[in-house]
Amino acid sequence: MYDIERSFDQQILATSKSRPTVVFIEPQDPRVIEAACHLTRFIRPVFLASEQEVRRIVAGCLGASDPDRLNWGLSESTFVEIAQCPELVEKFAQGYREYLRNTGQELSLAEARALVSQPNLFGICAVKFGHADTVVGGAIHETKDYFRPMVRMLAKDPFVCEAGVFVLPDDHPSEIFPHNIVVFGDVGVNATMTPDSLARIAVATSAVARDLFPEDILPQINAAIVSYSDRGSDEGPSPEMVRQATDLLPAYLAERHARGDRYKSIHIQGEVKINAALSQRSAMYYRAGKNDVWPGSPNVIICPNLDMGNLLYHIYATRFPQAKKFPVLFGLRFAGVDLPMDCTPEDVRLAVKASVLRLHKYGEWTQTPKDTFFRSFRVLAINPGSTSTKIAVYEGERERFTQELKHTAEELHPFDGKPITAQFHFRKDAIESFLHENGLDIADIDAVSGRGGLLHPMPHGAFEVNEAMLEDLSTGAHGQHASNLGGLIAHDLVAGSGKPAFIVDPVVVDEVADRVKITGVKAIRRKVISHALNQIATAHRYAEDRGVPYEKVNVIVAHLGGGITVGAHKRGRYIDVNDGLGGEGPMSPERAGSLPGFTLVDYCFSGQHTKDEVKKKLVGKGGLLDLLGTTNMMELEQRYLAGEAEVIAVMDAMAYQIAKEITSLWPAFDGEPVDQILITGGIARCKPTVAYIKKCLSALPAEITVYPGENEMLALVMGALRVLTGKEAAKVYGRP
Repeated sequence: MYDIERSFDQQILATSKSRPTVVFIEPQDPRVIEAACHLTRFIRPVFLASEQEVRRIVAGCLGASDPDRLNWGLSESTFVEIAQCPELVEKFAQGYREYLRNTGQELSLAEARALVSQPNLFGICAVKFGHADTVVGGAIHETKDYFRPMVRMLAKDPFVCEAGVFVLPDDHPSEIFPHNIVVFGDVGVNATMTPDSLARIAVATSAVARDLFPEDILPQINAAIVSYSDRGSDEGPSPEMVRQATDLLPAYLAERHARGDRYKSIHIQGEVKINAALSQRSAMYYRAGKNDVWPGSPNVIICPNLDMGNLLYHIYATRFPQAKKFPVLFGLRFAGVDLPMDCTPEDVRLAVKASVLRLHKYGEWTQTPKDTFFRSFRVLAINPGSTSTKIAVYEGERERFTQELKHTAEELHPFDGKPITAQFHFRKDAIESFLHENGLDIADIDAVSGRGGLLHPMPHGAFEVNEAMLEDLSTGAHGQHASNLGGLIAHDLVAGSGKPAFIVDPVVVDEVADRVKITGVKAIRRKVISHALNQIATAHRYAEDRGVPYEKVNVIVAHLGGGITVGAHKRGRYIDVNDGLGGEGPMSPERAGSLPGFTLVDYCFSGQHTKDEVKKKLVGKGGLLDLLGTTNMMELEQRYLAGEAEVIAVMDAMAYQIAKEITSLWPAFDGEPVDQILITGGIARCKPTVAYIKKCLSALPAEITVYPGENEMLALVMGALRVLTGKEAAKVYGRP
């Protein structure tokens, strides 16, 4: 059975940059609550009820559901008690009166207030006037109370249609519909049926099918306009009406082709008898290629009227209860979802995902017009490196821009031999100049999040920059590094504005137990310095993808970059990791990794290398650079795939060491199961390396998820957003 939900998930995640705001007008229905709580990876839900009321329904009706998932979903949602929003009700009432006036109707302001105070119309108005992107209802509300006003107010096309999408189980005869996928469309939304409306609806329903199903699944969309009456439109379209509609199809298909090449795979045939469109014998006939216009079996059925559309939908729903089924509206620009009253939570999820997928892939949506229900905090992220400063501005989760401000050798020359803080004003001025050139000022920013520098060991999280931190960063009390400038610049940019400056998960995050630091030499204790920012951000991302908080997962994260660190994250704590900067762990593109003790001692005391040279060989000039002469992973991947024996041997050895490091962390969880192994960083894009790691770990009781790239700027922003939105409290830096 085709896994349509997984397909939707993959397609949405591949195209989405932000999450649309979706209003659920029926939060008293446990099916709707359960579905919404499983959708927070893709949407931002708004429940038109108090949080107390929704949680009461959860406690009373959803006891068999995963409580962690439900709690996470509710924590990601907004709850709106309409009676507590008089200003919004007033805006909606005025807007609704104006809408009615434009249609020739008059309503008093008091009457309008009473109407828009009802959840159904409140939710529709929220979308109509730009406060949300999609409204979902119909599970409880009658057609006249939700569907009809929703279509009237939100329609963007004069011809609206509703399609019923089915993925049938394997026990349905697979010869009839390719992949057992069928889409039913009917003309019921439109009051008067004409050849023109019938032709438009046939094309619209076919376009829905093309939008939802990739061409590798359904190479062609083959639609049949069903005809069964000789007496005209009272019982259905007459054959003559269908023929007239068929004559109009080429022009409307050409319009659709102009919107995207994918629509060129749509083929529509008119005047097909219903028994022929649904029968196995007919399917065999069409597959035999006896019809040159419509090659292959039908997968879209255009029904002659609302009754036939509903009948087919309910027949298939009843006959195949395991079918995946959901409705899709065409003509609203993804602004509305109409649920059947007999829907399941899965049906609700699929209907919303179908709308969100089409919004991302084929709409022009970038973000919710107004941030009434979810404030879009604007965060500036600052990540100073040795020869550049990366900056990014995000509005909520949406990137407005990212820029790397490169600093030439000539510009940095005056600071040679000086502490990193000597570059403070130079780098801060460069940031302010760039912001000014792009029309931004600190007055436009809600918070600044800087890369954490070398500080004393600290727990994970966002720390508001304070005097103790400023002193340690400015004096280099724990070491000199360009990242020390992150907190210093962030603090200075917001000075006097009352806005917060944060650092997030610096390299010195240390939450490990004492057993991790004890070695067999009393004078030597292990340190913990790692890619904490990306490690923890990746663990957060996996948890959120599962619909639970970081505190509910056990994961091992392998950050594969110029340096490699592999960390254990146990229920919200970063409990073990190799000291990549100190030479531990797997070799990497520029680091040697852990080495045999006696051999390393002999190497150090051979008299051929200075102390600094040895350290540089361990971190900076070791690893793939020493063995293969380059750290360019794209080049090495090409040489690997070309069969270069030396490259294959070295890269496989690195992948093997990474796999060993991952398995070595199992004891860190004290017998608890590991939920997932996560691979991230730049080398996560190297297919041979990832494939070798997966092969080595294939027998382990945990699957592997790959999140390529370091995503440092987004990680800095998300750390700040968790504080700004109240999900976490900012931590306070103090000396131990």
